[in-house]
Amino acid sequence: MDGAIEGFQDPEVRGYGGYLVSDQTYADFELVLEMKPDWPADTGVMVRRRPDSWEGFQVLVDHRKSGSIGGFCGNGTGGFHAVPFILDATYDNEGRPIGLIVEDPATTLEPMTPDKPALLTRAGDAADFLARWRFGDWNQLRIRCVDAKPTITAWVNDVLVAEIDLATIDHPHYDADAVADVLGHCGHIALEVHDNDPIVGELRWGGGARCRWRNIAIKEL
Repeated sequence: MDGAIEGFQDPEVRGYGGYLVSDQTYADFELVLEMKPDWPADTGVMVRRRPDSWEGFQVLVDHRKSGSIGGFCGNGTGGFHAVPFILDATYDNEGRPIGLIVEDPATTLEPMTPDKPALLTRAGDAADFLARWRFGDWNQLRIRCVDAKPTITAWVNDVLVAEIDLATIDHPHYDADAVADVLGHCGHIALEVHDNDPIVGELRWGGGARCRWRNIAIKEL
């Protein structure tokens, strides 16, 4: 489709995802791509990923209820969840999703606890993000990753969403030195199709949903 990569769950074995992993490894870089996720689709871009396991850092593109687009998760690296705000969809009179909103805490699947934004060194404004997001269309994600214990910054449509300093974050299950020893300074980049789970189910990845990526470019720094 339009020269894009499409990610989706196997229609015959529903609920299971996977990763498309780069052949090359990268140390310090800036990555730019365009993305077009359906609703709901729980995806993301992993950086500093190991070739033989899921360990690494993920820039979230959780285009689903209680999701974050542009926040961070530590996949196999402490399980931290660092996000500035969480999202939901707004619907038309026929029940079709038509846009994003900040989620009502009373309806959340994953509470926005104070520790999540506290892990960020910079946090974007939800109103700025929502003003630029094009629902059902292509949106640009830009990721900058620098240093051995990296600082990772994410912008969506040129709006800063979040930045995290993985040399200094304070999280009970994260050890910066131990993680750096495991991941090293270079790692792979990967695009994710998330599994479903017994709690969230198809609210995480809807039946037939897809995410598309195109115009992927990387500059080593």
